[in-house]
Amino acid sequence: MRILRLTAAVEKKLLAAGNRRDVQAERVAAKIIADVRRRGDAGLRSWTQKLDGTDLERTGVWVSQQEIEEALRKVGTDFLRAVKHAISNVRKVADKQLPRNWSMEVEPGVSVGQIVRPIETIGCYIPGGKSTLLSTLVMTAVPAQVAGAKRIVVVCSKPNSELLATAGILGLREIARIGGAQAIAAMAYGTKTIPRVDKIFGPGNRFVTAAKQLVSRDCAIDLPAGPTEAIVLASRGNSRWIAADLLAQAEHGADAASIMVTTSARLAKEVQREITEQLKKLPEKNAANISLATSGVILLAPSEQAAFDFVNRFAPEHLSLPHAGAAALKSVSAVGTVFVGPRAAQPLGDYASGSNHVLPTGGWARSRAGLSAADFVKCISVQTISHKGFRRLASDVRILARAENLAAHENAVAVRE
Repeated sequence: MRILRLTAAVEKKLLAAGNRRDVQAERVAAKIIADVRRRGDAGLRSWTQKLDGTDLERTGVWVSQQEIEEALRKVGTDFLRAVKHAISNVRKVADKQLPRNWSMEVEPGVSVGQIVRPIETIGCYIPGGKSTLLSTLVMTAVPAQVAGAKRIVVVCSKPNSELLATAGILGLREIARIGGAQAIAAMAYGTKTIPRVDKIFGPGNRFVTAAKQLVSRDCAIDLPAGPTEAIVLASRGNSRWIAADLLAQAEHGADAASIMVTTSARLAKEVQREITEQLKKLPEKNAANISLATSGVILLAPSEQAAFDFVNRFAPEHLSLPHAGAAALKSVSAVGTVFVGPRAAQPLGDYASGSNHVLPTGGWARSRAGLSAADFVKCISVQTISHKGFRRLASDVRILARAENLAAHENAVAVRE
C-alpha cells in the first residue's frame, strides 16, 4: 500500500477515479437490459447461464420452500443466534427511522398533514458472486417489513444455506436464483416469471450499479451503491486495528477503495507494515490483494483540517475516526456512515450494529444518506381547508395567480366565493 503526500494533484487524481463514469459497464448493462426486455425469461435464462453458470431450466428460477426449510436445519445454532441478533438491531433502528403521520393547523381553518404509506412491491438485490452477502438481505428486507411492504422479491445468483436460512427467519418466500444486470432488468420491467417491482434496493458490482441507474427512468432505485469505499482518518492509534479495518473493506472486491488519511508519518509507516503482514495471512485469492495494490493508499495530510476537507470532497461510503470524539463530527459533512472510537470496527456496522450498510458510493454521499426505512415509504401530504380557511386564503391566492397569468387558477378560487 503506497504512502503519498496529500497534494492538490494527488487529490484530483483520486477524486477523478471515484467519480469517473463507467462507460464500459453502462454499455454492457444496456445490452443485457435490452435483451431481457425484448426476450423476457428466455433472455434472463441465457444471461444467467452465460454469466453465472446456472441452468435455470434445470434448477428452476425460484427457490422452493423445502430448500428454505432444509437450510434452516443445516445451519448451526450459533449462526441462527447471530443473524437473529443482527435482525433485531436493524429492526430497532428502522423503526426509529420510519416517518410518522402528522397534522398541524397552519392558520385557523387551514390544516396540513402527512400520511405514510408503504411502497407495495420491493425488489431486494443480494450480491452473490465470490461471497453471498446474507447481511444485505437483512439490510434491505427488514426495513421493507418495518415499512409495511406487501411483497418482497429477493434475487441472488448464488443463494447459499445461510442466505436461505436468513430468508426463512424473515418469512420471505420469493427468492429467485438470478443476479447481475439481468436480474435488475427482470425486476424493473418484469417477465412472465419475475414480477415487476416498484423499487429496487441493494448494492452490487459496477455492472449492477450501471444497470440500476439505467432502469431508474422506469423503476425507482434506492441509490447508486457500487464498489466499496473506506477511509480511516487518524493521526494516532492502534496500527493493527486500523490496518484490519482497511483490509476488511478492501476484500469486498478488486475495485474496492481503502484509504488512510493521517498527519503522522510514523503511524503511516506502522499501518503500511501491518497491512503487509496481515495481508499475508489472508487467502491468496482474497480481493484485497488486488484492490490495495490498485486503489489502496495512505495519504499524509499537512493538517487535520486538510484531512477532513479531503474526506468531505471524496464523500466516502465509510469513514472511521478511531481516536476522535463526537466533537470531530462537526467537521464531517459528506459521508455515508461514520464509525467513532477505537472499538468501532467497520464490520460491526456491516452486520449487526443496526445501522444500514447499503450506502452511497462514487461521491453520492455529497447529496444523500445511506438506506433507511424512509426509503421504503411514500409520504403523502394532506390539506384540509374549512370555510374559514378558504376566506383567509382566497384573496391572496387570486392575487398570486394573476401575477403568474394563470386565469384558470384564479377562477377556481373565484367560483367558490
